[in-house]
Amino acid sequence: MDSRTKDLLSIRPTIASAKVYDNMGSEELFQNATLRPIIKMQHSLLIAVFSNYITKRKNVFYDLSLPKQLVYIENAVHKDMKFRNSVKGMVIGQFTTEEYSLYIKNSSALNKRIMNIVKERLISSVQLFVNEVLKAV
Repeated sequence: MDSRTKDLLSIRPTIASAKVYDNMGSEELFQNATLRPIIKMQHSLLIAVFSNYITKRKNVFYDLSLPKQLVYIENAVHKDMKFRNSVKGMVIGQFTTEEYSLYIKNSSALNKRIMNIVKERLISSVQLFVNEVLKAV
C-alpha cells in the first residue's frame, strides 16, 4: 500500500451505521465503505461550497421559505452541472487508486449515490446556511 493510500484511509471517519456485509451489492458496499466516510469528512467543505453557491446566485436562497430552500438544494445538486461536477471532484479526489478503479466501472450509478448523499447532508444542515449580512447585525 503506497503512502497516499494509507494517508487517505487514515483520515477518513468511521461511520458505525455504515454496515458492510459479504452479501451486499458492489454499489452499496462502495457507498458504505468509501462514499459515506469521504462525504462525511468533506462535510464542512461542502457547507462552505454551498454557501458560496448561494452567494454567487445573489442570495435568493435566503428569501425562500424552508420548503423552497429544500427544493433549491435539490435543484443545485441534481440539475446544476457545474455544481455537480465540483462536488464529484471533491469526492473523487479523496479516492485511492483502487477505489477509483472500482468507481469507473459503474460511475453513473455511483454518481447518483454521491449526489443523493450530498443532497441529504445539505438538507439536514440547512440551518447552517444563514445570510452573512444578517449574521453581522
